[in-house]
Amino acid sequence: MATRRRVLGAGLSIAGVGLTGVSLLPALNARGATAAAATPAAAAPLFAVAMPLVPVLAPVSTAGGVDVYEMTMRTVTKEILPGLRTELRTYNGQFPGPTIKARRNRPVVVRQRNELDVHTSVHLHGAALPPSEDGAPMDVIAPGAERRYTYPNRQPHASLWYHDHAHHVESENVYRGLHGSYLLTDEEEEALPLPKDEYDVLIAIRDAHFDTADGTLLYQMGDRARTTFLVNGAPYPYFEVASRSYRLRFANHSNQRFLELRLADDGDMVQIASDGGLLPRPHTTKAIHLSSGERADVVIDFSRYPVGTRLVLENTGPGAVEDVSQVMRFDVVRTAEDDSSVPRVLRSLPRLPAPTAERTVVLRMDEDGRAHPRAYIDEKLYDPARVDIRIRPGASEIWTVTNANTKAPHNFHMHLVQFRVLQRNGAAPGPEESGLKDTVRLLPGETVTLQAAFDTYRGTYVYHCHMLDHSAMGMMATMKIG
Repeated sequence: MATRRRVLGAGLSIAGVGLTGVSLLPALNARGATAAAATPAAAAPLFAVAMPLVPVLAPVSTAGGVDVYEMTMRTVTKEILPGLRTELRTYNGQFPGPTIKARRNRPVVVRQRNELDVHTSVHLHGAALPPSEDGAPMDVIAPGAERRYTYPNRQPHASLWYHDHAHHVESENVYRGLHGSYLLTDEEEEALPLPKDEYDVLIAIRDAHFDTADGTLLYQMGDRARTTFLVNGAPYPYFEVASRSYRLRFANHSNQRFLELRLADDGDMVQIASDGGLLPRPHTTKAIHLSSGERADVVIDFSRYPVGTRLVLENTGPGAVEDVSQVMRFDVVRTAEDDSSVPRVLRSLPRLPAPTAERTVVLRMDEDGRAHPRAYIDEKLYDPARVDIRIRPGASEIWTVTNANTKAPHNFHMHLVQFRVLQRNGAAPGPEESGLKDTVRLLPGETVTLQAAFDTYRGTYVYHCHMLDHSAMGMMATMKIG
């Protein structure tokens, strides 16, 4: 068992402040008795169940080169904690939602029917889409209604995901289960000798707070008691692997929690991709940092471990305490042939053009303990009737985004575009941020400079903090291209 030597000495709480006035005081790490005493125990035993593989959805039609899928949003009950039933909001009754596998330049149509008793809106996170297909916060599907989303898939490969985005309820809808993965590939990615097929595995991680008496999934804005990790919908699972290389697609589907993923033996992981697909070059690292909504693909070579090894994937992220310090376990159970490899060069990204405009964005939320705190972009609450930024079609803009809080972390997500990180706190970004991104973390006081090209669709889109409790509290704004 790994020690807590790597946990931050005074890790910040990732819970944030909710509409109920939950405290933003920092949570101590596992060495601090205050945090250990205040944090509820995990609701499930460690490594007692096998990690599920998220089912890949089959199209109902492929006629005319268009893949058509059908999904129904409905309430189901499932056993997540041993012996208890939990009510969930799901796509097709699955938790998490089924994975869609798509190809570049092959359109996908998803027919969504809402059989829930709340409004919904389905956003394909990271995709370049016309405004009508983006799943905007106010473009909702009423209970009992249905709509059709069309995804052209004209962008390069990327591990995208889809989730609810209906304003004011997006946080609870996603927390209760309305999220799934959308894996877009192309010839460039497929030509590389990376691990494929059964050795290319989605690992979607999120946290949850259960009533351990009856299995109810408890929801409260800004809840700091979400101390049970779920991986592909199962609590603290084990995953049986062969003694060879795997491509693991880590995705943080938590509402608020920041993750710092490490192997318990401090073993190397080779990061090969981030939100927007492959990095230019692989990056060998001990830790993968993911804020809410971020993704990272890594290759782990399990051939360095003998059969019989049991290796824990840890979380040493901000706010980590004993109850959220272990995520899952890899069990090396057999040998296998392996003809995969990680090339020294993964892709080429075009040179960034000269910027046509520069902007500043400031994220801030109330953190003074008031009863009804709010969250702001440029000191404004989200107003869907207001356009906050107007952008010329074809523009390539530099945005400098600052977290003005001293306690609360944030992150930043833009609809429509993938962007490049130019600077973090005035310095060049690390190799993990060298590729295309759609979500970027901002710890208290941090500033990130990014550049994005608005050269696809015209129309109105939002940008916001992707800690969904924060966006539901008002930390969202509108940009109009054209």
